[in-house]
Amino acid sequence: MKTISLTQPFLIFLFSIILYSCSHSTDVKENKQKVKTIITTDGEIDDIDTFIRLLLYANEFEIEGLIYSSSMWHYKGDGKGTLFTSEMEMTKALYGERTDLRWPGTLWIEELITAYNAVYPNLILHDKGYPSPEKLKKMIRVGNIDFEGEMEKITPGSEWIKEKLLAPDSDDLFLQAWGGTNTIARALKSIEEEYKNTDQWETVYQRVSEKAIIYTIMDQDATYKKYIGIQWPDIRVFYNSFQFAGFAYSWQRIVPKALQPYLEGEFMKNSIQNHGPLLDHYYSYGDGKKQKGDEEHIHGDLSKIKDAQWGSFDQYAFISEGDTPAFLHLVDVGLANYNHPSFGGWGGRFVASKTTPSRFEDGEKAADINTFTGKLDSFFPQTRWTEVIQNDFAARADWCVKSYAEANHPPEIGIKQKTQLQINTGDQKRIEFNSSDPDGHSIQHKAWVYEEMSTSKASQIVLSNEAVELTISPDAKSGEVLHLIIEGKDSGTPPLTRYQRILFTIN
Repeated sequence: MKTISLTQPFLIFLFSIILYSCSHSTDVKENKQKVKTIITTDGEIDDIDTFIRLLLYANEFEIEGLIYSSSMWHYKGDGKGTLFTSEMEMTKALYGERTDLRWPGTLWIEELITAYNAVYPNLILHDKGYPSPEKLKKMIRVGNIDFEGEMEKITPGSEWIKEKLLAPDSDDLFLQAWGGTNTIARALKSIEEEYKNTDQWETVYQRVSEKAIIYTIMDQDATYKKYIGIQWPDIRVFYNSFQFAGFAYSWQRIVPKALQPYLEGEFMKNSIQNHGPLLDHYYSYGDGKKQKGDEEHIHGDLSKIKDAQWGSFDQYAFISEGDTPAFLHLVDVGLANYNHPSFGGWGGRFVASKTTPSRFEDGEKAADINTFTGKLDSFFPQTRWTEVIQNDFAARADWCVKSYAEANHPPEIGIKQKTQLQINTGDQKRIEFNSSDPDGHSIQHKAWVYEEMSTSKASQIVLSNEAVELTISPDAKSGEVLHLIIEGKDSGTPPLTRYQRILFTIN
C-alpha cells in the first residue's frame, strides 16, 4: 500500500479539496462569490468585440489573466519562415502551407484596456466592482502563439495559468478558450511534467481537475483531443460547438427573425456604438475600419461583403462575438446555470457526455423548442436570450457615458421561499416574491416553465401581483422535476431583465 507523508503542501491541497466539496451543493442557488476566470484569445475581430463587451461585464467576475494565444485561424509564425499546415480539415483546405496566418499582434489587449481606462471613472459610478485598468494590465501575458496547436514551448502565458491552477485556494478557475486550447494545454503539461513522478501527483491531479473548468468555443486546434481530454479527463469542459453561432458571423441564418432587430445597424449604432472611447473600437459592418494583420477583415467596406457567405448586412450591423457566451455563463442573472450547465442560461445549455461525465456538450441533445417555429432548435438555447442580452449590453454602454441617475440598472427578483422545493402530484404551491429595482422602476413579471429541463408539467400557472401559484399535473410521477422561471423586466430604458429559477421535485 502506498503511503503519503502529511507534508504542509499536502495538507493545503487536502484542505482545499474539502472546501471545494463543501462549496458545490446541489441547491439551485448560485454562489454569490465572483468566479475567477482567465481568458485566452487569438485576437480575431470577433474576439475584439467580445473583449469590449467582456470589459463592460468585468464587475461580474474576477479576471485572473488575459492571455494571447493562437488558433486554427490565427498564428504568428516562428519568424524563421517555417511552413505550417493546419491539423484541422477546414483550415487545412482553406490555407494550405503558411508561415503565419492573419496574426493581429500582441498589443490590442493593452490598447483596449487603455480605452477602458478612459471610461473607467464613469463605470465605477454604476458599480464599484470594476477592476482598475492598472490591475488588468498586470495580468496580460503572451502564450503559445507561433502556430496552431503549438504547446511545446513554456511561455509566460502558460506559466501564468499554471501558477493560478496550483494556487492553494479552493476556488474554481474558469478558463475561457476563445481560440485554441494550446496555451491551457501547455500549462497542464507543465504541471504534469513537474509532478507526474512524485508522491504528490495524485493529489495535484485531483486538485487541478477539480479546480479547472474549460469553456471552449469549438475545437480551434487539436490540443484538447490529443492531450487535455486524454491526460486530464476529469477536468470539467463546456464544449460549445453550435450555440455560439447565434452570436457569430452567421447570425442572420440562426437568430429568429423577430429578434434580429437587436443585432441590426439601427440598434447597434444608437444603443451600443458612439458611447465613449472604448466602444469606439467596436467593429461593425460598414464602419470603415480595418484590423491590422488580418487580410480577411473586409467587413468595414460594405461593397466588399455584398455577396458575403453569411448574408447581406446593413451599415453598423453586428458582425460577430462568437466567444461572448463563454463569459456570459459567469454573469449571475438568477438562472442558476453556473453550477448546473444543463439548466440553461445566457451562456447556452449543455448536457453531460455519456462517455465522459466531466464533459458538457451542446448540439441536438441540448436543443430547445424554438418558440417562434415550434420546432426543436440546436441554437435556441442561446438565441432565446438575444433581446434581453442585447438590452443589457446597451445599458452597459450607457454606463460608459451617463451618470447613475441617467442610466438603467437591473432589477433584483427576490423569492421568499427556498428555490428547491418538494411537491405532491396535483398539489398547488404559492411562491411569493419581493422584487426590487435600484432606479425605482416598475417591474413586469412573467412565470414560465423551462420545458426542456422539466420531466413534469404544470396544469396551471397563475401569476398575481406578488406571487405565482403553480399546480402540478395530476399525471406527474414521483422523482420528476419541473423548472419554474420567474422573470422580472423593469420599465427603464433599455428594459433590463433578471430571473429566479425554482426547482420542484415530485414526491
